[in-house]
Amino acid sequence: MTQSQPAQAGAPMITFSNVQKRYGAVPALIDINAEVARGEVVVVCGPSGSGKSTLIRTVNRLEEIQAGSIQFDGQEVHGSLRGKQLNRLRSRIGFVFQSFNLFPHLSALDNVMLSPIKINGASREAARATAMRLLDRVGLSNKIQSFPAQLSGGQQQRVAIARALAMEPPAMLFDEPTSALDPEMVGEVLAVMRSLASEGMTMMCVTHEMGFARDVADRVWFMDAGRILEAATPDEFFRNPQHERAKRFLADLRH
Repeated sequence: MTQSQPAQAGAPMITFSNVQKRYGAVPALIDINAEVARGEVVVVCGPSGSGKSTLIRTVNRLEEIQAGSIQFDGQEVHGSLRGKQLNRLRSRIGFVFQSFNLFPHLSALDNVMLSPIKINGASREAARATAMRLLDRVGLSNKIQSFPAQLSGGQQQRVAIARALAMEPPAMLFDEPTSALDPEMVGEVLAVMRSLASEGMTMMCVTHEMGFARDVADRVWFMDAGRILEAATPDEFFRNPQHERAKRFLADLRH
């Protein structure tokens, strides 16, 4: 398989093989072996500092690894990709950050239009039509000319999701997308994520929203100290966790 060819339909969308990651001498990811199937929603949970965000950021090489392999749609992520090749790969992996990362000097519409024009070479007309459709999809058709400072946190995060979707990625990664939001804004972002999941989008979500994990995830990965200690269906994980650390984590949440 060449680097430009997508994997066959039955192959996993994301594969971690013996992944190791350190910050200096401190291990951050240890012996990660896991797969995300096409159309699957995986929620990654665990205590703070467990390696969840580091794991998800290795998928589009925002974090480098020291050993092992990560494949996205049949393409090696941490191989020889540089410059335009790496940017092309990243354009196929929608990433939604905790802190929105919108351009403050651009309107909601222009934030969503930018990447399709700059990276994909789309015409302004086509990019505008796509952006209008996606902003309507996330419930912001009345905010297209608003700047980020004029939007609530929940609205900014929905613009960020629309921006990621504008590149028509086959998978979406969410790195604690609701943790910077006021409680009343969390639901509007989770509603968009639920909609994406129902349409078959492949998703990896780092989140503390256990209700979302229970209702939407196909599988839950529980991490601690850089390892995936448990991978189970939501029903299995929440009803009968196997690992002692997972049992303590869920007990703490309930209290």
